[in-house]
Amino acid sequence: MGPLAGIKVLDLSRILAGPWATQCLADFGATVWKVEKPGAGDDTRHWGPPWVKTGKGKDSGEAAYFASTNRGKRSLAIDFTKPAGQQIIRSLAMRADVFIENFKVGTLAKYRLGYASLKGVNPKLVYCSISAFGQDGPAANDPGYDAMIQAISGLMSVTGIPDGEPGAGPVKVGVAVSDLITGMYAACAIMAALNEREQSGRGDYIDLALLDAQVAALANQTLNYLVSGKAPVRRGTAHPNIVPYQAFPTKDAWLMLAVGNDRQFADFCRAAGATALAKDKRFAANAGRVLHRAALIPAVEKLCRKKTTKEWVKILTRANVPCGPINSIAEVFREPQVKHRLMRFDLPHALGGKVPQVRNPVLFSRNTLEYSIPPPLLGEHTDAVLSAELGL
Repeated sequence: MGPLAGIKVLDLSRILAGPWATQCLADFGATVWKVEKPGAGDDTRHWGPPWVKTGKGKDSGEAAYFASTNRGKRSLAIDFTKPAGQQIIRSLAMRADVFIENFKVGTLAKYRLGYASLKGVNPKLVYCSISAFGQDGPAANDPGYDAMIQAISGLMSVTGIPDGEPGAGPVKVGVAVSDLITGMYAACAIMAALNEREQSGRGDYIDLALLDAQVAALANQTLNYLVSGKAPVRRGTAHPNIVPYQAFPTKDAWLMLAVGNDRQFADFCRAAGATALAKDKRFAANAGRVLHRAALIPAVEKLCRKKTTKEWVKILTRANVPCGPINSIAEVFREPQVKHRLMRFDLPHALGGKVPQVRNPVLFSRNTLEYSIPPPLLGEHTDAVLSAELGL
């Protein structure tokens, strides 16, 4: 049943950050009641194509985007702008352990569904609010989506081709990384609050902002600036603190070379037949390689162009030098390691056929994660849940 079996989550979030968090909680065994607007539902239901296929191979009208982040949940179509809907949600909140929402600041408070109201009916409730900028501050009431957070947070200032090179300019990460990071922080914070509740017997309020989460997740880039006073710049695929650690063109494609220490650099040089590079005092230690990046990189690029990517992967893997091809998503699911780890699986869909899924990356030794509930249809479980929980 998973380590969170018995935990009940009342989920009023939509789009990605909140649903990503609650899908993780559902994967870990929690019961998740996903509250959606009747007739419309989560916005991402309509973010297609592509669409999940029915049993007859036709487009179902259910977006692949929605299916990527909503398995394991029961969908309840409830209009909380109406008094009856508000009462239903309050009644469910009395039975829930967790409440999560990502509406604009103050929206739910207008309907007496904010934390101040719900903690009165359930003092043990862990209430998580996700917003673009947080619950206070000059931008608290401003709307926000992942792309603008990637820009404002500084992430796009370090992502993309450097100035002066062909194609130079800032680039958005290929997935909504700010949403995803915030969702993982939310899941982590919720589980921490549940653990603390075991000691105190009281719930808690979690204020989580996309901007805060993304700034925190800049990790070494923020500390590079705070320590040096120099703002990091775009380096394409290169690393600001490790060299050589970037993509290089090969005889036929590209190779991601990820040399993480001095031993690996020496092993790379030996495998590439360039021991002179390893003996060069400028390049013997990583600090020197970072300082003399401009001299080293062209030499490594010249070496990499001599063989195909497949040849390099074979040679360098044997030499214990981290590297890999730059796969397309299609190639990812053909990777032997990805297939061995069973990252892709299928769930039966309510409209017939099956919907492909990517499993939660966590593997427990004593708890087996069960994936039995596919991404739900809008309101699919309204009658069953409200009957069982509230006798309606």
